[in-house]
Amino acid sequence: MPKIKRYLAAATLASVPTLGFAAEGVELPNTLGMTAYGTSSAGYSQMVSIGNLLRNEYGVSLRILPGENDVSRMTPLKMGRVPVCACGIAAYYGAEGVLMFADENWGPQPIRVITTSMASFGLSIAVAGDIDVETPSDLKGKRVSYIRGDDALNLGSEAMLAFGDLSWDDVERVEFPGYGRSFEGIIADQTDTAFTVSVAGGPQQLAASPRGITWLTLDPEDKAGWKRLKDVAPYFQPHKVTSGAGISEEDPWIGSSYPYPIVVANAKTDDTLVKSLVKVFTEDYDKYKDAAPGNQGYALENQNMEWVIPFHDAVVTYYKEIGHWTDEMQAHQDKLVRRQNILMDTWDQFIAGNPPSDEEAFRQGWMTARADALEAADMNPVFR
Repeated sequence: MPKIKRYLAAATLASVPTLGFAAEGVELPNTLGMTAYGTSSAGYSQMVSIGNLLRNEYGVSLRILPGENDVSRMTPLKMGRVPVCACGIAAYYGAEGVLMFADENWGPQPIRVITTSMASFGLSIAVAGDIDVETPSDLKGKRVSYIRGDDALNLGSEAMLAFGDLSWDDVERVEFPGYGRSFEGIIADQTDTAFTVSVAGGPQQLAASPRGITWLTLDPEDKAGWKRLKDVAPYFQPHKVTSGAGISEEDPWIGSSYPYPIVVANAKTDDTLVKSLVKVFTEDYDKYKDAAPGNQGYALENQNMEWVIPFHDAVVTYYKEIGHWTDEMQAHQDKLVRRQNILMDTWDQFIAGNPPSDEEAFRQGWMTARADALEAADMNPVFR
């Protein structure tokens, strides 16, 4: 990997609306707003640590607006009240205009990545340890939790089933009103699984229960399995997990994950601001990597350069400057930007065509128009 030039030097303050720093190209406003997960989340703690860095090194005050759900986190970004969101996988759903964003008030959003954290945790189905399940195909006939009203968790479970060439028809679907109840259900022997992050409280409780815990092994060399999984949820990637219930550096889990948080802006967010932020996240890494759990996931080597949301143009410019960009990455970026443009143009045409007023009919009409446009461009709609 090319050695990154160290541009950042001692900051100099200027009595103007924008602070100019000795570090080449780093310019940030006196106050920077962003949204993030709730105050008890790992994502919020990470942003607090970045805020401390910005204040101590650059004199910038980071105002973090916690949001308890995806819409509340992303609305200020959409409305232009903040330039940045430390979001979850809903950033992808928003870019695609699906699920909660297949709504007349939303549609596909021009979301672009600044940076992501791919830390030591994993995301998959936690399984009761007493039912002899090791891989997704072993789930056939087992009880799999389904969370009412939580598309992201249910898609995660569906993707894991697809890896094993299974569907909801091959398992006993057990419905729960919320995420926490699904883990209570495993412990009470009402279900056998729950989709989760490996470091969450639910897996810890399950591991300490009489049933114990196990995690699904997803062989990174199983190309067919991974293709089936990504046809359902393309944002997953193979991951060697070293943090979580029943998991350690000495006893890792070969499973799956996706970035969290996903630090995003809109495509038209100021280039100087975005480039300054990616420089700070990249070049000041040693200053904040141990300041909050998960911060090590922001290391340059942990960035997936060919993921499912395009980078902001200013981030691409920065990666080119430090020699961390290839022709293959550019081709992937171009394809993602083209996809985003197709989605947004299709949305504009759909809205202009007097769509149905009924909420469900509107959603179905949009999803059909969306799928048709992507398929015409030889792109996988993923969602229908």
